[in-house]
Amino acid sequence: MASDTKVLSAGAVKAMVAQLGAEFEKATGARLNIEFGTAGAQRQRIEDGEIADLVILSESHIAALDKRGLIAPGTITDLGRTVTGVIVPEGAAVPDISTPDAFKQALLDARSVAYTDPKAGGSGGIMFVALLERLGIADAVNKKAVLCKGGFDVSAAVAEGRAEIGTTFVSEALPVNGVNVIGTLPGDLHNTNTYTAAIHARSTAPDGARALLKALTDPGTRPRWDAAGLEPAF
Repeated sequence: MASDTKVLSAGAVKAMVAQLGAEFEKATGARLNIEFGTAGAQRQRIEDGEIADLVILSESHIAALDKRGLIAPGTITDLGRTVTGVIVPEGAAVPDISTPDAFKQALLDARSVAYTDPKAGGSGGIMFVALLERLGIADAVNKKAVLCKGGFDVSAAVAEGRAEIGTTFVSEALPVNGVNVIGTLPGDLHNTNTYTAAIHARSTAPDGARALLKALTDPGTRPRWDAAGLEPAF
């Protein structure tokens, strides 16, 4: 196994990739170089010519890289499914989000709304902007938006009181102190996203990437993926 294995990963699965990656290093003596960012930004890095050994992005981004011949055949592996949640500061009043109409009203009533800036390439932000358009409240919410670089930043903005309400993947909210996950998007607004790993076609450490991928998909880790807000897909 090569001494260094480079990983480019989306932030939505950071909690588990970081934990299991550290355990993998300790157990094997291997060294990992893991960089987290939005799925869109990481995909762009690969398309611009950067080489990683293991790439972990949303399913659609991996499929796009595969079409361009940037993924080693037979290595695409689903890791976990995330669900979009609604968060408020811990101890704050909990708005009604039980129906799409109630959630719409909660967004209109809030003085500030945090979500990932879609220009940063985050899957959650791109989805949420489309949802605002669908609800017909994009202009109203954009005027009081607290745009963030990623889901963990959204959670931090809410925890610190810079936003009254926010939306991000539950997996990016659970690790942050001071945040209350009050539910998932209601009714037909419900949103899940599958995150997928694959070995780069030009990986310089494919054996290390395969070993890490095996560790990430060890059946014994499934309860931990669930606890991190990520429904295991393996």
